[in-house]
Amino acid sequence: MHRRLLLALVFVAGCGGSSAEPPRSTPVPTQAAATPEVPGEIVVSGEASPASHGPYAFEGEYTVRFEQTAPEDPSLDFTGQTAFVADLNREAEIPAEDSIKLFAVAKASDERTLKLDGRFYVDVSFGDFPYAIRFTPHEAAS
Repeated sequence: MHRRLLLALVFVAGCGGSSAEPPRSTPVPTQAAATPEVPGEIVVSGEASPASHGPYAFEGEYTVRFEQTAPEDPSLDFTGQTAFVADLNREAEIPAEDSIKLFAVAKASDERTLKLDGRFYVDVSFGDFPYAIRFTPHEAAS
């Protein structure tokens, strides 16, 4: 009896995979949102950390927003997850005294306003999910 049950389980486990369509990856909203919408806007995105983007030239005041998503669980509450940490640095992946903290929060999204002048790398040091960071200038740089 046990042998029949075992054979039945093996048969069921082996069935149903070959002719089925392979699973499709869920599109990440941040990928679609990774296109600049206004002149002078800078958008960086990634699938995981650590990652360094840039360098980018900044001049003026910017609204800086980030968004992270969990494609496998769109209703995920990020407050129980690893904090998303991003900074601006003069050199890639090298934090220094003049690093500018962008975010260090366990949230799905956040925003702040910064005055930025100079060339910086956008360094994401922690984050377990796909993300996008958008720098929207308050006025077009002259």
